[in-house]
Amino acid sequence: MITQQHNSAEKLGKNLHLAHKSIAVLLQEYPFIEDFFTENRLTELHILDQKQLTFEAFLRNIPQDQCEEYAIDPEALSNSFFEYILQMEQFLNYDDTQTVKSLTILPGTNKSGEAESFHDLVLYTSQIISIVGPTGSGKSRLLADIEWTAQRDTPTNRTILINGEVPDKAIRFSINNKLVAQLSQNMNFVMDLSVREFIELHAESRLIEEKEAAVQRIIEAANKLAGEQFRLDTPITALSGGQSRALMISDTAILSSSPIVLIDEIENAGIDRKKALQLLVSNEKIVLMATHDPALALYADKRIVIKNGGIAAVIETSEHEKALLAELEAMDEKIQTMRARLRAGERL
Repeated sequence: MITQQHNSAEKLGKNLHLAHKSIAVLLQEYPFIEDFFTENRLTELHILDQKQLTFEAFLRNIPQDQCEEYAIDPEALSNSFFEYILQMEQFLNYDDTQTVKSLTILPGTNKSGEAESFHDLVLYTSQIISIVGPTGSGKSRLLADIEWTAQRDTPTNRTILINGEVPDKAIRFSINNKLVAQLSQNMNFVMDLSVREFIELHAESRLIEEKEAAVQRIIEAANKLAGEQFRLDTPITALSGGQSRALMISDTAILSSSPIVLIDEIENAGIDRKKALQLLVSNEKIVLMATHDPALALYADKRIVIKNGGIAAVIETSEHEKALLAELEAMDEKIQTMRARLRAGERL
């Protein structure tokens, strides 16, 4: 209740702050409001010629007969205008106060109802966390708890905190500004679009100003991850599984506002796994991956061990394990080289 009152007071204060700004200043700070003016026919009332006024002053100057003609309720339109700015601000991550700096997992219970074997687990941006355990042990359930920011309302009774606090419902159940981007094992496109059109569509939805630069960054990053190169004019339905995963990982790293990325068995993606993880963490994401690959498990900063549906242990990657990782990577590089030669039709 106190948190809700605080949020309401904060929202009211923000609205008052915006109400004192001229339309010209608001257009400079929030260029997307021109769409609001067009949708509500305010451009027909020459609002862009009266930018020295505040929005409420402009509404007060509209004659009564024009309010009736354009079906304008000044008070309701004023409220919806400032609400529109706040919602778009959240959607585009304009407001730094919503930045996710940490994710905390509080213990619940395993399938037998026994308490999980840890006190709390705090994860930070640019960290990689692996999740290991036998098939069916509950790795995907942990990913689901994180995706839904569980509040003791899932079978595990876990609690997920964002920045050390219970997430606001507006954030937890947001459709437009999800906290979590999940990359599953199987990714199939059904839209009849080229790779360029797909990236441009996402960039436009996020109101990215330098759209072409974003397109080039994503295709370059994706081709560094994919085993086989592809072009911007390639239909997305023609992409292989590895190319699809490479495209989605690059798109998530560069365009997605979701600060937490969950990956299920990236070793089966047919891509350069290490480069994919480096790309994600370089964009200040918290990366959690369920994996059976020992090299990936040791590449993480720490690993969560799942048994019988619960977290049985949290293990920091030791210096000895990092030394073993170097050996595993050398072996893996040899295998990848042999695989590439076989694909090219060479003899081994």
